[in-house]
Amino acid sequence: MASSTISEKIRRQLAALPARPGVYIMRNAKGEVIYVGKAAKLKDRVRSYFGSPHMMEPKTRALREHIEDFEYIVVGNAGEALILEATLIKRHQPFFNIRLKDDKRYPYLKVDVQNPWPRVYITRRIEKDRARYFGPYASAGSVRATLDLTKKLFPWRSCTKEITGKDARPCLDYYIKRCIAPCTSFCTSEEYGEVVEDVILFLEGKSDDVLRRLRHQMEAAAERMEYERAAQVRDQLRSIERTVERQMVSTTRKEDVDIFGIARDGDQACGQVCFVRGTQMIGRDTFVLEGVRDEAESAVLANFLLQYYEGAQYIPKLVAIPSDAEERETIEELLTEKRGSLVEVRVPERGEKKRLVELAGDNAREALSHMRVKWMADANKTEQALEQLMEELSLPEMPHRIECYDNSNIQGTSPVSSMVVFIDGKPATNQYRRFKVKTVVGADDFATMAEVLRRRFKNHAKTADQGEQGHSANLEAPDRVADRGAEGWETPDLVIIDGGRGQLGAAVQVMRELGVHHIPAVGLAKRFEELFVPDEDEPVVLPRGSEALYLVQRLRDEAHRFAITFHRQVRGKSSIQSALDTIPGIGPKRKKALLRKFGSVKQIREADVAEIASTVGFTSALAEKVKAEL
Repeated sequence: MASSTISEKIRRQLAALPARPGVYIMRNAKGEVIYVGKAAKLKDRVRSYFGSPHMMEPKTRALREHIEDFEYIVVGNAGEALILEATLIKRHQPFFNIRLKDDKRYPYLKVDVQNPWPRVYITRRIEKDRARYFGPYASAGSVRATLDLTKKLFPWRSCTKEITGKDARPCLDYYIKRCIAPCTSFCTSEEYGEVVEDVILFLEGKSDDVLRRLRHQMEAAAERMEYERAAQVRDQLRSIERTVERQMVSTTRKEDVDIFGIARDGDQACGQVCFVRGTQMIGRDTFVLEGVRDEAESAVLANFLLQYYEGAQYIPKLVAIPSDAEERETIEELLTEKRGSLVEVRVPERGEKKRLVELAGDNAREALSHMRVKWMADANKTEQALEQLMEELSLPEMPHRIECYDNSNIQGTSPVSSMVVFIDGKPATNQYRRFKVKTVVGADDFATMAEVLRRRFKNHAKTADQGEQGHSANLEAPDRVADRGAEGWETPDLVIIDGGRGQLGAAVQVMRELGVHHIPAVGLAKRFEELFVPDEDEPVVLPRGSEALYLVQRLRDEAHRFAITFHRQVRGKSSIQSALDTIPGIGPKRKKALLRKFGSVKQIREADVAEIASTVGFTSALAEKVKAEL
């Protein structure tokens, strides 16, 4: 829908909204679910999406432009709203929500204890069949590794045959000590039940209980002079003890804790869960979250917790998180209800648990970095991404050099822009450039982009006229540091502008004025990551999950990061200058003396007059003037 108009249908729906807690579901023109939200009062929350767009966050403003219809579900309280919201997000995977990637396909380990002769196997569906489920695991690889480990340690049956006890002979698993052969009645149902119980205890992290039971069995077999049986149990004991020793010692106090860590990069985040059972970390799993751009960490963490525990089959007494989560108390109540006893969600401030939370965060950052680097290092995928980009954008050849531009400012103050360069699909960080905007006043993205592109390409046409096609000389950069080494730059094969049609139009106009309009340029919209092409009505939408889309996202995220970093530096310098340099009588030496003594403008502002007057080069009168100005 247009951001300035509201359809009559929407108006009627808004008028009928109740002032009760509930969940609302936003749909686009195709009827697809694009956002699911919760509200203490549906009437107030849903109406806020249709107010003035100038007061909205960028993500909310983009969402509003695609809302063509909505529905709502009234619930009894905030807790029910949280549960329903998490369930609907998992079901629909809406684009504008924070969501666990491919969450519906996470695997579990199932122990079908409702059967007379239970097995352990992998499943992706939880049923109400009284079986025991463990998970979710982040990948088939992690769940299969756990399954293989339990099979090596415990002799449960892996066959699917009907157990009658009348088979003539057992299969190979019996002879390699991987099964105790209930098919041939080589064991009783009680003995087989003990094996299954040991598997469950091991998966719950209660290895000490398993070891205690096996030692008792070994001693009992030895007393009965069943030495072969005692030797078998001894070997199993040693295998489990070696496995437990390899598990990381986590705490000195016995307790069950789930440790959460979060790492973010652009529109993706990694969440890591470490499972501490007793005194040991028995395992960990890493999950990818999407849709986190422009979201507060408290919101990302809350959504991760809710969506993870919505499918988890075991909840410990304590959940340790790196920072406070939105509606933490309500989440505690929900987890307590699901567990059947008190669950605490806490931010550890000191000690072992704080160390473990920091460790989980470090591992999440490493996992996210590894995921990015692995993708970029894969030559086949990079080439595939460039080929897809060439086809989708109808480029004359594969883009060897891609430049991406992004602006950064806060309400028009300290405006800057960045240019990042990818060569053959990989970052060329030595060719990144940053620009201090010189001619634009206020927050004008169009004019800022025009200035930056003019400074980038103003010498390009001259160089081409001199017979040096494909190179640009004397690139004007924002400062002297960036100017050095700018000669001999290649012509980009593709220019990406981080923005919609407006920013792209401003850039293309400048490129036409400078005679470089033959260089392909596109605008990357933040909404659905559409690529706008000059003189074409419909945007190019790269397929979800395609290598080309991932490359474009990486370019956009890198340009955004580079611009934000530079903007912080510029803003920090300007804040010091504006606070001290405008005070009469404060020159460079006195400013330096103040900053050396107090460390920051904030500390100077909080100091009393006598402290300022005691600074070298200051008098009481000058100190009073500084205090008054600050």
